[in-house]
Amino acid sequence: MKSYQFGKMEIKFAELIWAHAPISSGELVKLCQETLEWKKSTTYTMLRRLCEKGLFENRDTIVYTRISEDEFRALQSEQFVEETFGGSLPEFLAAFVSKKKLSEKEIRELQELIDNMEA
Repeated sequence: MKSYQFGKMEIKFAELIWAHAPISSGELVKLCQETLEWKKSTTYTMLRRLCEKGLFENRDTIVYTRISEDEFRALQSEQFVEETFGGSLPEFLAAFVSKKKLSEKEIRELQELIDNMEA
């Protein structure tokens, strides 16, 4: 499985792109100057890095997504469970709930997810 671990700023940058894609690279530079206070070179360095990792594509000065934010989050979660709990979702949930009591609403939502998976 491809590694989908990223630093905090890479995630912030990716979230900007997902929120505005497709976006021209020039507009992305302006957006990063306004929201992240980045220089043009920083934006292009980060864009190149995330394109190399397969998240985005910069084609003809337009930045496109290659993977959606939801797909990315799912892959990150899957990778975490795989690396930390040997791929066992029940072990992950057991560890999670050992420190945090689930509310009735959370229990119902989890049960609904399970029920929908069985159908």
